[in-house]
Amino acid sequence: MKNKKMQAMCDNDNIRLSSLNSNKELAQKISDNMGVELSSCRINRFADGEVQIDIDESIRNDIIFVIQSTSTPVNENLMELLIFIDALKRASAREINIVMPYFGYSRQDRKSKARQPISSKLVANLIQTAGANRVITIDLHAPQIQGFFDIPTDHLTALLPIKKYVEENILTKHNIEDIVIISPDHGGVKRARQLAKLINCPIAIIDKRRPKPNVAEVSSIVGEIEGKICIMIDDIADTAGTLCKGADALIEKGALEVYGICVHGILSDPAIENIRNSKIKKLVITDTITLPKEKQCDEIEVISVDKLLAIAIENVYKGTSISHIFGEN
Repeated sequence: MKNKKMQAMCDNDNIRLSSLNSNKELAQKISDNMGVELSSCRINRFADGEVQIDIDESIRNDIIFVIQSTSTPVNENLMELLIFIDALKRASAREINIVMPYFGYSRQDRKSKARQPISSKLVANLIQTAGANRVITIDLHAPQIQGFFDIPTDHLTALLPIKKYVEENILTKHNIEDIVIISPDHGGVKRARQLAKLINCPIAIIDKRRPKPNVAEVSSIVGEIEGKICIMIDDIADTAGTLCKGADALIEKGALEVYGICVHGILSDPAIENIRNSKIKKLVITDTITLPKEKQCDEIEVISVDKLLAIAIENVYKGTSISHIFGEN
């Protein structure tokens, strides 16, 4: 049942929030923010691992928002999503909107070598073919992935929650003149500049090369970082090698402290060990990916994107602009 607040907003329409297995905590936070209960569904496995989904209530002519990151285990979560979309379509849902805070396979957006797949395009095709009408996601590794979809795709950014964290937890301890935003590579310069513009400080760039996947080597640092408090921002922390080696290089070049901020905390082994052994004072991640208990530690802090997604969902449902999330008119 929907509460009175949402019923008033909905008029004669029906909105439903559904959560699969990848990020139930974030889904519940979004539900609490919107005042809309999560719909009931059962996700089971056959003996051989096949996914079986049962939807426990009628959704005919409803507008559905499905919350599911395709994070670890990537293929399991992706198959859950595809099968659930098919179930919704066959149950006569009016609209199927996929809220995918983290888009798995986003690092495979082009052919960098001969005979490689473009896996993110394949995933986009699968989501569309299954029956999705819209995708809402946050900080794609490659923004051009939006163009892989032929359905509306809202590409949000976590910069505003990150800005709030920086203002409340770093700028309260240090002068703005002492802060430098760091891009861990040339590909992340745009993101670093956006954050630097929001808090009005300069940027520096780490010049690195990647000889093979999950291996990064620092060549040099472009910009003034000596005696500064460095905030290094990236979209993904997988093994955290890029962040940790970057932090070590910054300290060696005279930085006083290094904070790491990443939108998507994948944190595959040996990420936690790397972080604990690095010069990073604190690694801040968002809850686009659930951080399991075994990976929680003092060096890692989690901030939520629940309000960002709740606003986006509500505005998509109402058919109003979401540009104000980006500080636009």
